[in-house]
Amino acid sequence: MNITKAGYHGILLPDLNIGFDYSGTDTQHTFISHAHADHMPRNRKSSVYCTPNTLKLMQRRGYKGNATVLDFGESIETDKARVTLYPAGHILGSAMIFVESDENSVLYTGDYRTPPSPASEGFSIPDQVDHFITEATFGLPIYKWDSHDKLGREIRSFASNSLEDGYTPIFLAYNLGKAQEVTHLLAPLEHTVQIHGAGYKMCDVYEEAGVDLGHYESYDRETCEGKVLITTNSALNNGFASNVRKKRIAYCSGWATREAARSQLTVHKLIPLSDHLDFFELIRLCEELNPQMVHITHTPNADVVQHYLDKRNIESRFLDMEIEEDD
Repeated sequence: MNITKAGYHGILLPDLNIGFDYSGTDTQHTFISHAHADHMPRNRKSSVYCTPNTLKLMQRRGYKGNATVLDFGESIETDKARVTLYPAGHILGSAMIFVESDENSVLYTGDYRTPPSPASEGFSIPDQVDHFITEATFGLPIYKWDSHDKLGREIRSFASNSLEDGYTPIFLAYNLGKAQEVTHLLAPLEHTVQIHGAGYKMCDVYEEAGVDLGHYESYDRETCEGKVLITTNSALNNGFASNVRKKRIAYCSGWATREAARSQLTVHKLIPLSDHLDFFELIRLCEELNPQMVHITHTPNADVVQHYLDKRNIESRFLDMEIEEDD
């Protein structure tokens, strides 16, 4: 199976005329896994295949092209392959792309999370895969996540305790996916949540999909004090809620596993809530699928993942692609 990378942005199956998260024009069929900026086509008018919710979210981010929407489990036949989308559990609409051909089968994950984000459509995989293209963003054994139940309690406790102490709680979370996931986990408190405008404009898509976001509204500098706030670190550094004197800040990310993030970002609380799978789920899933080859992408160092796969007699190779946060 000929699997190649297209710079840092996209992967190609040239013999099948298929591209994954690809921005070029030399493939007949381009499949977009989800609506984060580093996976969307750079040409906002290109023709692609994606899920209905990915299309809605891409349109919120400026996409104006012609998209063929596919529901999860729905297959499309090209001249050389059969392609089916599986829920990836990363953000709303996120899909893994499964390609079956006379050559072999390929599962491209994009970004994915198992157990899935509670603000997504869930997670499932095919029974058998020959080639497994997987991200390994958190490809070290230090990355092992707590359950969403535990992380949700931690988020709600931070918000409630801050408000009771007279502080405005601020959660740092990027605008698409994480902001809505944090809002969903905060919903049982029934406090008003104000979300950065760029994240707010995505929320109606989540609500239409049945995700409970509780009481939320767009960020308003004049009324934000005493509300629960969600924004990005870059917005916070550029004056978001700068008029609020008493605030406590929590950083919600898999990178919050590293204690150094506390001083780097000047935050009060580190909450390792990730929309990527952890190291141990990655290894477990590779064992479960037991493909002919694992193709590893988006990792600072593939050596550790490859070492663990070697011990399990699973062949692997590194496709050197950059990690890129949405914000």
